[in-house]
Formats: sequence, structure tokens, C-alpha cells
Amino acid sequence: MDTDDAIPEHSAVPGRLTGGLTVRHPVPADHARLQVAVADWWGGLGGEAGARQRQLLVPRLFLQHFAGTSFLVERADGTLHAFLIGFLSQTDPETAYIHFAGVCPDGKRGGVGSALYRRFFALAREAGRTRVRCITSPNNRDSIAYHTRMGFRLEPGDRTGDDGVPVHTDYDGPGLDRVSFVREL
Repeated sequence: MDTDDAIPEHSAVPGRLTGGLTVRHPVPADHARLQVAVADWWGGLGGEAGARQRQLLVPRLFLQHFAGTSFLVERADGTLHAFLIGFLSQTDPETAYIHFAGVCPDGKRGGVGSALYRRFFALAREAGRTRVRCITSPNNRDSIAYHTRMGFRLEPGDRTGDDGVPVHTDYDGPGLDRVSFVREL
């Protein structure tokens, strides 16, 4: 099922999507479901420590304070299918930021992730933002390839990784290197 066009380019939610999918803004009660998803959907990447690190990246506060710029996609039975946690920068009035996004393993390559990104881009434009930023880990090659396909460009880092990707050393603390992206809207 290709749902690239299933989510309209405007930011109004809730909405029905093809294949019985719906999109809505998250609420704090969704926190436990998101915690399970970020622990499970990455196929054991990093083991138990990696799952815990991903869970810490989606605290309840995002569902309390950034729900209007974040989205959940659910199946007809209410099962979580995809999500995007994003916000409008409070510091830089031209920037919006995608903090975390994911699609369940059996939903990948169905277009839902790209549709959520496009929805977020439209929301950011509506709010007068001219760019979107995000980061990923240097070893997450799938994420780097995905963001490049979505029109993001890699920002120069302080070093170049083994695969030629620009890396920001200790971006999120000692040993927590990141790759930084920007996409003009």
C-alpha cells in the first residue's frame, strides 16, 4: 500500500488515511505505547542499552508540550503504526525540528513516514518557518539515506566518518556523536 498521498499536505488532524489508517496528534496517554515502539521497532539495535537510550529520547513532555506539532498514525484496530515528534524552535523563528520519527517494521516503505514528514513540512511553512533540522547517529546509515532522499542536506561536522559522512563529535555529550541535517522549505 502506498500512502504517500494519503496524508494531505495541510496540517489539520485528525484524519482518515487509506488502508484504515488514521492520523492524529498524540496525547500524554500515548506515552507508554511510544515507549514500547521505540524499544521494539529498531530490531534490537544497540541491545537493551540502545532500546533504553531511544526510550529516553521520547519523554512524556513531548506529548504534553509539543503535541500540536507531532503526529501518530494508528491502524483500524488502534495499533500504533507510525509517529513523528516535532516542534517549532523557540530560539530560531525560522526553524522547525523533527526530534524523532518511526514506522513499525511491517509498515516501512509504505510511504507513511514520508507523508508524515511532508505534513510536518507543511505545518512548519504555515507557521512561517523556512527550514527543518534533525539529527541521527553516524552509524544509522538507513536514517542518513532516508533524510538525504527527503531533501535534507548533511551539515559540515568537525570530522568525517569512515564512510565520508560529516560527524559532530560529542554533539549530545561524550561519545554521543551525531550527523546533522537541514532542509530548506
